[in-house]
Amino acid sequence: MDGSKKLVAALSDIKGVGDNFSSAIVKRLEIDPNARLGTLSEEQLRGIEKALQDVSASSLPKWYYNRRNDPESGETRQLLHSDLDFAVKNDIEDEKNVQSWRGIRHSLGLKVRGQRTRTTGRKGATVGVRKAALQAAAKAAASAGKEEK
Repeated sequence: MDGSKKLVAALSDIKGVGDNFSSAIVKRLEIDPNARLGTLSEEQLRGIEKALQDVSASSLPKWYYNRRNDPESGETRQLLHSDLDFAVKNDIEDEKNVQSWRGIRHSLGLKVRGQRTRTTGRKGATVGVRKAALQAAAKAAASAGKEEK
């Protein structure tokens, strides 16, 4: 982690820790949020590390956590790093197995959250119309119309 960053910004660089969560942790530990990460003592760093590892001990409200009412266990917890990636991947696989709308969209590689797909989200070669081909077709149609008269 970058020691020259302010504490809240440096903590939010950790995957699974956002700005609000990091500022709440710093407030609970009563550390100056404007302090640089590199200037903290070993004791303060150990306190932050312990708070991130065992979030339930910090007694934050449930809405701070990134995994509320887990579908498998039903508990609320904070996931970090690879645990968060693994949980999201499992959620997507469950959606696919259930054949829900979101699961089908995921399996087809399409947009999932209701975005439009007419012009964006295309993969592979560019899909479009060449201006020269349109102009040639228009000239041919115009000349065909003149010949008929």
